[in-house]
Amino acid sequence: MIDMPFQSTIDSLLAFAYYYPLFMSYVWMCGGLYYRFHWERGDRSTPPALKNYPGVSVLVPCFNEAEQIEETLRYLALLDYPNVEIICINDGSRDNTGAILDAQSTVYSNLRVVHLATNSGKAKALNVGALLAKNEILVCIDSDAVLDPSAVIWLISHFENSPRLGAVTGNPRIRNRSTLLGKIQVGEFSSIIGLIKRAQRIYGRIFTVSGVVVAFRRAALQRIGFWHSNTVTDDIDVSWRLQLDHWDVRYEPNALCWILMPETYTGLWRQRLRWARGGAEAALRYAGVMAQWRSRRMWLVFIEYWLSVVWSYVLAAIVILWLLGKFVTLPEALHVPTIVPGWHGVVLASTCLLQFFVSLVIDGRYEPRLLRNFFWMIWYPLAYWLITVFTTVVAVPRTIFNRKHVGTWVSPDRGVRAAPVEASK
Repeated sequence: MIDMPFQSTIDSLLAFAYYYPLFMSYVWMCGGLYYRFHWERGDRSTPPALKNYPGVSVLVPCFNEAEQIEETLRYLALLDYPNVEIICINDGSRDNTGAILDAQSTVYSNLRVVHLATNSGKAKALNVGALLAKNEILVCIDSDAVLDPSAVIWLISHFENSPRLGAVTGNPRIRNRSTLLGKIQVGEFSSIIGLIKRAQRIYGRIFTVSGVVVAFRRAALQRIGFWHSNTVTDDIDVSWRLQLDHWDVRYEPNALCWILMPETYTGLWRQRLRWARGGAEAALRYAGVMAQWRSRRMWLVFIEYWLSVVWSYVLAAIVILWLLGKFVTLPEALHVPTIVPGWHGVVLASTCLLQFFVSLVIDGRYEPRLLRNFFWMIWYPLAYWLITVFTTVVAVPRTIFNRKHVGTWVSPDRGVRAAPVEASK
């Protein structure tokens, strides 16, 4: 006999596993559409004319970037902005990155190169760059990223009349699309990352800036102690600290930055595990602050994160119970006959595809022919949901029981190299 309260709990968890992603999908779509018609109205094909063009310092932390850094600098030289200094921080690279940077400093007069003796991590490299920068606005990009020529103008336009603005995050776009994982990530960055940032911006706070392209006000960073080197993901941590200090953080979809992403499951697993650990670390580290009334604007982001964690554990349990049921006899309440979607799955899959369609249409004004990636998104739940679920399941206990972290870094899996995709301007 199955205890009725126990059976009720099992039924509630199964319902949660189904209804949570369904509900959040419509929240993100409604928020994204509202953002589109409220903040993305009108002609955004040309950059805005600014009253002033304050100096901008572009910080580029580098570690073993001999293959990418020349291309990154070549595109930075094409920036459509009159007052830019570029600071490359060579964080103890073991290849010839340092020699390449020294050679490039003779080519670009606005390039300054800083060499650190040992690999101390991206956060420390950014801190060094921020202390040496001449300007108040700091634009941070990864050393393998290709920044769109008008991206800086779009980012700076937010700072003109917003003294409480601490950061503006840009719109990362995938360059390498030669494999199924690469094609799926094109849609993911629109429908998951871009759409969620738009929706979160509606209720006032976002989970994280994109570390590959973001502009900061140096005074805001100074107030919170700049970047912390004892974090897994410096971008998530700095986003939470800025917003808990009551600085505004915005999203600018026109600030395009072309990036390379993993195209193997091993590389993808390592990347998403790091992201999951960074999210868990921030949620745990600042949980006590969340109890304060002054942090109320972060409550929805905080609650949304922990609901997603619970959902990941529930879904992982369903998959594990289904596998166990193939080898042992389980109680009826725990028996999962199949994970092949029934009519519930059809509704969820249809909603998922609708979300992808909405997001691709919204982002289509920034990248031409984006909708041609819609077909590949049918594989998203299989390719990415399980990775997201199990990286979360692994990351939370690992973060709880291993809170010490030294912010050194290694070169990530960047997939297959490809030329930047031309943006529609």
